[in-house]
Amino acid sequence: MAQDVLCEVVNCVHNREGKLCDATQIFVVSHKGKEASSSIETDCKTFEPSDI
Repeated sequence: MAQDVLCEVVNCVHNREGKLCDATQIFVVSHKGKEASSSIETDCKTFEPSDI
């Protein structure tokens, strides 16, 4: 498992200083069913907007 999950989305409530994600779990989905052939075909469903 990854030790650190990095995120550049500054308006996510899970994004902490240093671009570290502090969510207890990460949920990534594919736009193409259960498979993806590149990262552009995926999204992080863990995202929650902050009040920035």
